[in-house]
Amino acid sequence: MVPRSLRARLLVAFLVVVAVSLGTVAVAVLLFGPRYFAEAMGHMPGDPMGEAMGEATRAAFADAMRQAILAATVIAVVTATVVSLAVAARIVRPIGALVAAARRIAGGHYAERVRVDEPGELGGLASSFNDMAGSLEATERRRLQLVGDVAHELRTPLTTLDGYLEGLEDGIIAPGAETWRLLRAETGRLTRLVADLSELWRAEARQLSLRTETVDLDAVVREVAERFAPLGAARTVQIDLSAGQALARADRDRVAQVVGNYLSNAIRHAPAGSAITVSSAPAGGRPRLAVTDRGPGLAPDQLEAVFERFYRIDPARSRSAGGSGIGLTIARALAEAMGGRAWAERPADGVGVTFFLELPPA
Repeated sequence: MVPRSLRARLLVAFLVVVAVSLGTVAVAVLLFGPRYFAEAMGHMPGDPMGEAMGEATRAAFADAMRQAILAATVIAVVTATVVSLAVAARIVRPIGALVAAARRIAGGHYAERVRVDEPGELGGLASSFNDMAGSLEATERRRLQLVGDVAHELRTPLTTLDGYLEGLEDGIIAPGAETWRLLRAETGRLTRLVADLSELWRAEARQLSLRTETVDLDAVVREVAERFAPLGAARTVQIDLSAGQALARADRDRVAQVVGNYLSNAIRHAPAGSAITVSSAPAGGRPRLAVTDRGPGLAPDQLEAVFERFYRIDPARSRSAGGSGIGLTIARALAEAMGGRAWAERPADGVGVTFFLELPPA
């Protein structure tokens, strides 16, 4: 029967190695020992007295060797058992700590960590375990935050809808065009939020149906800029194009969606009378799009945070003046789904912010 615990298996393995080693030594001693002993004693063939003395000596030597081997076997087994138990305990102890920590993580304690004080593979295993636990903790934290953020985003339009419907039911609010317009606006916010969350889930789960083809980024930039030109003109914000020869292997509609999100944010934050620059050019062998505004910009710690779900630069800012709050999150997820990346940087002069989209070359 095979032992179930690792400690017992290690002990059995050590004892098997000891038994094989002792057996090998015993066979070698009993087979070759008498001949070597006779040669060392100088008993030559043909000498009757020497042969008689050699026979008795060999018998005594063989008997002594058997007793010595038996005693050595007992001592070796006892010593090997003690040493094996100590070594097995040393090996099993950190593994047992990993097992206990894994069970606690399975129970929802994602802050669990193990000590990394063992060298070699055990230390690497403990370090990898801590990395996995950290990733699980971060994922769980994002999940809880997402649930809270979604509940917060849904609460405002639902409260508005419930209040107006209650007012209509009680006759406090008269049904009219303005009332219906406001109710439609709130249901529109809910629809956009649900659609954006669904889009984000599909993008992060790699469930998007991408139509990958060779895309001329210059054409995409011009098309999106023309679409957003009226919105920029309404805020007296000019959109300048800087086109270069950039061909990417991507989904044209998804690229336009990302650029549109960048432009929408830029127009929303750009000061009146300023200009937004949209450029496309190869960089390091990969096609790259960039949208630069001259707005208030972002602090260094915000350059990465703006891609998080529902992140607000100004916590007091109302969502009614902007989007659902996950547009940049969707943009990054789309970029990664197409094999590219999305990020933000501060311009060299420190004014405004530049959002980048880099894609695989055609």
